[in-house]
Amino acid sequence: MLRFSLIFAALLALSACSTPEPRFGPDGKPLPQVYRISSGDTAEIQFRMLDGVNALREARGAAPVSLNSELTAAAKTHSRDMSVQNRPWHFGSDGSSPLDRAAQAGYRGRLIGENISETFETELQTLSAWMEQPETRQVILDPRARDLGFAWYQESNGKIWWTMVVGQPGAFRGTGS
Repeated sequence: MLRFSLIFAALLALSACSTPEPRFGPDGKPLPQVYRISSGDTAEIQFRMLDGVNALREARGAAPVSLNSELTAAAKTHSRDMSVQNRPWHFGSDGSSPLDRAAQAGYRGRLIGENISETFETELQTLSAWMEQPETRQVILDPRARDLGFAWYQESNGKIWWTMVVGQPGAFRGTGS
């Protein structure tokens, strides 16, 4: 547990490095800042998330995950669709589920889960928020997971729609134990 806490603290410290220093309003609270993502940041952000997820998994004794292009394509499609729908939820505007999107993207493994977020926060702040909730933490730490899809869509106002999809390669399509 101590090792997990130390890695989680390091992850939080790393997330602080990727954002500008906060400015404070008259009430002493930090003023909101927009985390802008450029097209050239894609690989860096994906690998920063992958490293963060694998550090957390290692602390729990779980095997590392690798980025998977099919799951990333499914995540990218869903991030943009959530923006179009203007709501964070697991169903596409066409009625698709996470299982449907993974299959449509060509993923042949078992989908373990999908984490989503609507925020102005960085990828590592979003990972920290997911780790605070039992359901999303379980998706990240599931010992069966080996594949990770991760993508986002940023609106012009700075709002970011994050999607993480986790799967088990070589297993049958679907979820469950």
